[in-house]
Amino acid sequence: MTHLSRIIAGAGVVALGVSLAACSSGSGSGGSGGDTYSIVFLASSSQNGYNQAVYEGVQKEAKDLEKKFGITITTKIQDGQFDANTQLSQLQNAGTTGQASGIIVVPQDGPGLAAAFPLGNDVPVVSVLNPIGPDIDKMTPQIEGVVSTVASSPSEGAARQAQTVVDYCKNIDPCKIGLVAGLLNSPLDVARIAAWKKVLGQSPNIQIVGTVEGAYDRDKSLTAVSNLLQANKDINGILSNADQQTQGAQIALENAGIDPSKIFLTGGGGTTEAVKAVRDGKWTNDYLNYPVSMGKAALEQLVNKLRGEKVQAVVDADSLVKIGPMATKKDLDAVPDFTGEWNG
Repeated sequence: MTHLSRIIAGAGVVALGVSLAACSSGSGSGGSGGDTYSIVFLASSSQNGYNQAVYEGVQKEAKDLEKKFGITITTKIQDGQFDANTQLSQLQNAGTTGQASGIIVVPQDGPGLAAAFPLGNDVPVVSVLNPIGPDIDKMTPQIEGVVSTVASSPSEGAARQAQTVVDYCKNIDPCKIGLVAGLLNSPLDVARIAAWKKVLGQSPNIQIVGTVEGAYDRDKSLTAVSNLLQANKDINGILSNADQQTQGAQIALENAGIDPSKIFLTGGGGTTEAVKAVRDGKWTNDYLNYPVSMGKAALEQLVNKLRGEKVQAVVDADSLVKIGPMATKKDLDAVPDFTGEWNG
């Protein structure tokens, strides 16, 4: 389940300081009308489409909560540049300088960000896509100061993806599969790769012909998969954890004279492009994500904390909408109006 890279660049450049004014009066049970909350959103990359979609959800929820409670919410996004040290410094600064009432973060390195705690000020933090703390698959808050995690287990999600490969390869021997991961040194992707290999390794007919880095980028994935195909023209499938990567893989396959619809091809993210590719039969399936809904849920829990209301410690990202998480053409045909929440 986002979770990054131009993951992803597709939603347009996000403004770095967006202020959302209150639209109505009235107060909720935990806070009073007229309260102002300053929210800092720490993107793993502000140029990344997935991160941008999460931030879009934060902004939408801010407007809704302003109307509901008569409060003012200002939001600001900071660019982690896909660099763990940069984001760690940003988290430490946001938590100690008094600039933030609360923080939402899409961690580049969830285990590494634990070093920022305890924050200098009592600033609540919500993590999106993966948790903060030593266990990348433990969604309940592991660090004091993290009040909620909006995510699903990356290992469980990757295992679910890999099982669809096993099903596809059932009557193919050997079944040659290429793996396209986001960032080979990212804890999130390390966990995903391990889960893929564990599931695929239980089927002797499946051969992993290579593991390449796609960096959540179409063009980089195009190059990486093109190189992989030079020695594997008889490949049976590509397993990728990001839709942008799968788009690049599709182009590489077509350039090599391979019809993508004739092999196994999957991605992750639930972009509008991926949904269309599955509907058109070019991709076998897609692991749907809902980053806008995740951003909305993250701000909801953060404002609950700030207003002294009940906080949901774990919001399962896979449960935010009714479709998925692994969607085939048959699944999507049952919901013809669904197009996905973001462009990759």
